[in-house]
Amino acid sequence: MMPRRCFACLVVLAALPAAAQDIPDFRGAPFTMQGGEAVYRGICQGCHMADAKGATGAGSYPALANNSKLASAGYVLTMVMNGYKGMPPFRGQFANQQIADVVNYVRTNFGNHFKGTVKATDVQQLR
Repeated sequence: MMPRRCFACLVVLAALPAAAQDIPDFRGAPFTMQGGEAVYRGICQGCHMADAKGATGAGSYPALANNSKLASAGYVLTMVMNGYKGMPPFRGQFANQQIADVVNYVRTNFGNHFKGTVKATDVQQLR
């Protein structure tokens, strides 16, 4: 007869492969959300916060709200595509349109009112 503890371990170990299949693997795979707000809410707000005011703690995540650096669309494109310091590069996970959409979203929300619209073709030129 098998001790209860061993049986419980076997049950947990047997469930692991099924549970692992439910965990999405984003390494090199494109994110599927569409629209700047959806990309921001799904990815960016995890660090920059829902109100885009940034955070400090285990790391330092700059505020995007009322941020004069966002006046330059090229600056924002470079940050999103190439990353910087603790921010990972997202060029491999986002399509051109997704990058353009999220850049336009942060440049026109959270107290930012910058002119000019980034297009997918602009992103493609920087790839």
